[in-house]
Amino acid sequence: MSRSLKKGPYVHPKLIKKIGKLKAGDQTPIKTWARSSTITPEMLGFTFAVHNGKDFIKVRVVENMVGHKLGEFSATRKFVRHGGKLQKEAEAGAGAPKAAPKTAAKPAAKKK
Repeated sequence: MSRSLKKGPYVHPKLIKKIGKLKAGDQTPIKTWARSSTITPEMLGFTFAVHNGKDFIKVRVVENMVGHKLGEFSATRKFVRHGGKLQKEAEAGAGAPKAAPKTAAKPAAKKK
């Protein structure tokens, strides 16, 4: 369910204060844990360091992001890969360079 239009978008009050202190276009990242804050037009051009539970991910706000949440751009899960032993072998076989066809003459066999 979305937030009421009467209330307006949720932006953490401390985040608004931090934006107000910086000049427009300032590249210093604004550190925040407020992943649920909505990106507003006032945030355009600023860089945010959004916490993902472990690290701070830098997010530069552009025009297309307005209306989305800050947390959408800071993934909390890291995809490793599907498969197991068989998948690794298949990738290793496919990733290896193919040998060039042998056109040179074979060396003479050794005599005992």
